[in-house]
Parts: sequence; C-alpha cells; structure tokens
Amino acid sequence: MGENTDIIYEVKNGVAFITLNRPDKRNALNDRIISELREAMVAAEADDQIRVIILRGAGKDFCAGADLAQLEKSAQASVLDNLEGASRMADLFLTMRRLKKPVIAAVHGRALAGGAGLATACDMVIAARGAQFCYTEVKIGFVPAIVMSIARRNLGEKRAFEILATGKTFSAEEAATIGFINRVCDDAGFEGEVEKYAAEISQLSASALMLTKYLLYQIDSMSFEQAIRAGVDLNIIARQTPDCQNSVRKFLSKA
Repeated sequence: MGENTDIIYEVKNGVAFITLNRPDKRNALNDRIISELREAMVAAEADDQIRVIILRGAGKDFCAGADLAQLEKSAQASVLDNLEGASRMADLFLTMRRLKKPVIAAVHGRALAGGAGLATACDMVIAARGAQFCYTEVKIGFVPAIVMSIARRNLGEKRAFEILATGKTFSAEEAATIGFINRVCDDAGFEGEVEKYAAEISQLSASALMLTKYLLYQIDSMSFEQAIRAGVDLNIIARQTPDCQNSVRKFLSKA
C-alpha cells in the first residue's frame, strides 16, 4: 500500500478502517484491489494496537462485485489464468477467516455479487437501512461459486439456494431478518454508528474475541462430539489467559 492505491488504510482509537477506494467504479474488484485488501488485512493483524478491523466502501456503494474489465479479461483468459485469479479471491476470504481480530463490514449502498460475498466474509456486518444485497452472477450465466460456502454458512440450504440461484435483490432489513447481517442502522449518521459499534467491540477482551473466532470457525468441519471436546480444550486455555484471570480476581474482590 502506498500512493495511488485502491485502498485507504487508517487507524483510529485501536480500530483499523480499510476503505475500498474506487468510487468511480463503485469499488469494483480487480486483481489489484484484492491484493491490496489482503495486504491491509495482514497489516492490521500484525499491529498490536489494533483491536478491530472495519471494512467499508468509498462513494455511493460498498462494492459492485467484479470489475467489468476484469470480467472481459477472464472471458478471454486460459483456464490456468482464471484459476490464478479465482484463487486470489479465495485466498482473501481465507485470510479474513484466519485473522485473530474481528472484521466488521460496514455496508451502504449496494453490495453486489463478489461485493456481497466480501461483506459476508467478514465476521459481522452492519448495514445502512438503504443498503441492498444481491448475488447477480446468475444473471450473466455465471455461478457465485467462491462465495457459496459463506452464504451457506450464514443461511440454511433453502434460503441460500433462493438467493444464489435467483439473483434476487434484498434489502438490509430483510438481510437482518434472515440472519444474513447483524444489524441495520439509519442512513443518517451511519458512519458514527459504525464507529460506536467498533469502539464497543474494541473494549472487549482481545484474547476472548480471538479464541471465540477461532473455535467458532473450527467447528465447521467437526462432528458434534468433536466440537464439544474442542470446546473443553479451549475452555481450559481461556481460563489461563491474563484477561480471564484478572477479570475473575476483580469479580471475586467485589463479592
């Protein structure tokens, strides 16, 4: 990240604000912005002063999905070239999932196709009331393949199939109702609400957040019994963290 990048990276009060900065292209995704976004996520993870990461978009929309020039390029590319491009997006999603710090998407305007996937690849999603979500891939004969596992984990099979296969547009209110996003805020003062929410999260125990995120995503591939056993192991680990021990001592001193 440096001059003339497609990402704005700012840190304020322990929160890293990562902004997609191609407003003239509705923050559409291409190889460059995907690579820069991954670099920004890694940089935020390495900074001990940062407790929370906020992902947002500049201009009128959060993200319109793939750049038209990128789509044209992929249509003429070889299988191996397309594999490399698709893998780059997959690596970004995997990086976000593996980060120890919570990543919150702040969505306004439209989050389309890969943009909807990018938002829901975050650990939590806050949306302005006027925001809209849509997996548009089916409308051009394409498949929302890389984001499918994320949508499936956020929703049940039937709801996920409806959204992915029909390309229907749904509002922030509907997205919250079906569990696709966490909360909806009024458009007026949306940025302030996002910062307030980030500040609340940043005050929580960093070790507890890290361990919660780790276990929550690890149990995806486990049986019920394995998940319970993993919970036992992490329970023991959590008890040994300074945050937990200090909080217990503080609580007992008031008893």
